[in-house]
Amino acid sequence: MSTRKSTNAGPEADSGRNEVLAEAVRLRESGHREEARALLVPLSERFPDDSEVAYQTAWVHDTLGLEAEALPHYLRAIQRPGLSESDRRGALLGLGSTYRVLGRYEEAVAALSHASEEFPDDGALKTFLAMALYNTGKAHDAMGILLQLLASTSRDQDIAVYGPAIEHYAKDLDATV
Repeated sequence: MSTRKSTNAGPEADSGRNEVLAEAVRLRESGHREEARALLVPLSERFPDDSEVAYQTAWVHDTLGLEAEALPHYLRAIQRPGLSESDRRGALLGLGSTYRVLGRYEEAVAALSHASEEFPDDGALKTFLAMALYNTGKAHDAMGILLQLLASTSRDQDIAVYGPAIEHYAKDLDATV
């Protein structure tokens, strides 16, 4: 996690933004999520256009099980420039996962599909996309994604031996001889 000065925070970022953000991240990472939230909510109000602050505010709400409160922060984080690539991936995954947890499955599929296109090598995004697809009744598509991911990432030698076959069936689960 980066705590660099956000490129979109403006000149007022010098008024303690970096220190408060760094302390909030430290608190969240050490399990003091309520304390981190107490710092991040007012910081987010002070810097509403700061994508990094929005992402961290979303993240802390998510870890507290406050997904509905996390959602607008995730949206602000991804709609503005300034996130590192890693933080953008995290924000996109958080957004899609939050939609899913809230039962907004179609929005989850849309968000996670877009994120998977932006970051095609991210297995976590594909996994969450598969879960959202399952929730929309698209178990066939979900299974295909998971089989492809399994075949391409498994270190299990028993699976690796069958990797080509698994990849073949991932493309067409209904294929027969």
